[in-house]
Amino acid sequence: MPHDHHHHDDDHHDHDHSVLPSDPALRVKALETVLTQKGLIDPAALDAIIDTYQNRIGPQNGARVVARAWSDPAFRARLLADATEVVAEMGLYGRQGEHIVAVENTPDTHNIVVCTLCSCYPWPLLGIPPGWYKSDAYRARAVREPRAVLAEFGVTLAEGQAVRVWDSTAELRYLVIPMRPEGSEGMDEDALMALVTRDSMIGTGLARAPT
Repeated sequence: MPHDHHHHDDDHHDHDHSVLPSDPALRVKALETVLTQKGLIDPAALDAIIDTYQNRIGPQNGARVVARAWSDPAFRARLLADATEVVAEMGLYGRQGEHIVAVENTPDTHNIVVCTLCSCYPWPLLGIPPGWYKSDAYRARAVREPRAVLAEFGVTLAEGQAVRVWDSTAELRYLVIPMRPEGSEGMDEDALMALVTRDSMIGTGLARAPT
């Protein structure tokens, strides 16, 4: 599927970006300053948006979806059949989350998500994508050598367990349902949520073991 990219004709655009700092954080700050001076953004509103996705949404929404799937077989079946509809019913919809597919880890298959051309990511479920997810190295290596990438994240798969790589696009984003950890039987949904990590819903991590 095509990615949501924009192509620019250099002959019709200025090159102010060429004088921006090379450090990404400084580039962002410089762009924010310019946009604020031009009256195009409100810093307070921008801070509120970032806080919402980074701290109040973060991966908590996705963790609730996973926890419910672990504890409710009927919900799990519906989620795997049509995740977009199910998460929308939970109020988890919006930009960057219009079309969601849930894929389930099993003893036979481990799923990992990447966006090979940019950084498509289910924001309403997982919040702001981590820096490494947007890196050239991850985007290239997750497809070529997923087991090596998983090993660098500390994930060792069982012998014979296959790895399936899913490529997110602007039209379709994925949520990994990690395997429920042993020892979590009888835990309620809130307690199960604490076992679900952001990385486990991308596939570069596993759910936490109960303490």
